[in-house]
Amino acid sequence: MREIKYIVLHCTASPQTQTVQAILSYWKNNLKWKTVGYHHLLDSKGVVNNLQPIELPTNGVKGYNSNSIHISYIGGVDNQGKAVDNRTPEQIASQIKLLKHYKDMFPNAKVLGHRDFPKVAKACPSFDVSEWLKTINLNKD
Repeated sequence: MREIKYIVLHCTASPQTQTVQAILSYWKNNLKWKTVGYHHLLDSKGVVNNLQPIELPTNGVKGYNSNSIHISYIGGVDNQGKAVDNRTPEQIASQIKLLKHYKDMFPNAKVLGHRDFPKVAKACPSFDVSEWLKTINLNKD
């Protein structure tokens, strides 16, 4: 098992109606990635799509993938493409379940949003992760 220092929350910055297949196709065909962007992708109903075993890195945050687990929800923008926290209650419930699971496995891992890393100029995951963690009693980092 690789050492996990970070559990990173993301959004796809796409409509909540975007399909997992469309996202996978974009990574492969447009970005030419050989691996996926996240370990887990949560659709609007909160279904957890497991895209990559946590033993393997993904393309979540450049320079930090070797020691991170990446969890994304489909959404994160409004109809004009502006960043907005539009997580559904089901997506939030799935995030909490995954975070609790991984914090049990890796108690010293820091939970961060993509935007919380150095030199990241994006709004992802479209909400303040540290503030949200306080509301769900997971701010033990």
